Amino acid sequence: MHRIATVSANSLNVRIKIRSTVSNKLVKTAEMKRLVVFASILLIVLGFLNSDRAVAQGPKSPIKSQEVSEDDGIPVLVKHLPDWEKVKPQATFATNISTLKNTLGQRPELDLIDFTAGTEAVTAPYPAGRLLVIEYASPQQSIEADYALRNFLTQKNDGHTFYKRTGNYNILVFDAADEASANALIEQVKYEKNIQWLGEDPFLFHNLERAFVRQTSDLFFSTVEVIVLGTGLSVVGGLIAGFVYFQFRERRRASMNAFSDAGGMTRLNLDGFTPEISPDRLLSD
Repeated sequence: MHRIATVSANSLNVRIKIRSTVSNKLVKTAEMKRLVVFASILLIVLGFLNSDRAVAQGPKSPIKSQEVSEDDGIPVLVKHLPDWEKVKPQATFATNISTLKNTLGQRPELDLIDFTAGTEAVTAPYPAGRLLVIEYASPQQSIEADYALRNFLTQKNDGHTFYKRTGNYNILVFDAADEASANALIEQVKYEKNIQWLGEDPFLFHNLERAFVRQTSDLFFSTVEVIVLGTGLSVVGGLIAGFVYFQFRERRRASMNAFSDAGGMTRLNLDGFTPEISPDRLLSD
């Protein structure tokens, strides 16, 4: 009986120890979960604070362009503005939407601009309107932006905003007085991009074929033009020469007293009306 009581007591102590160990582990697990949740919340809060600080300090930090002039360090896009040296003090170079909105205000067209993948923009005031030049890193991005801007301006144009795409440049003129002055300002934007293939040109055969067709068509049309022009001049020249000769012959016949097949030199006097022939009209012996 004593042994049985001792075994029961020992088994009871083991159960108590197991329960206490399990409870301690559960407590530690719960504390670890709370610590992980608290750390995650803290990291999220710090991340939001850092992002807000970066956005707030973004416009104040110097803006770097992908293409900078080697002579003076000015972005190349700025130098493509019309009279860029005169408007340089009022020009604003931007690589993000916030900088553009701070300069141009809340315009719905700006929301269509995607500044990812190296997109750059420059804006400056002119007498014809506010010029905005957007340069995309690839023609595909420029084409997508062109499609979006054209659709928007077709539906919601205020009559003072004009647009044109030139190469990778998407050009807008805001607050324009009229379309003629806006288009004249757009045409003054310098687009000096040259595409050169490092290897073999994949469009070489297509370009040669196009050049051959163009030269052949030009040669055909020029030949037809020369033939038609030569034929027309020949016909007109023949008519003029025939008319002059006919008038000359008519005047000569009108000066004759009687008709003569020999031009007035000889005529058979069958009717007795032939006048005396002048000796100077006769052949000498």
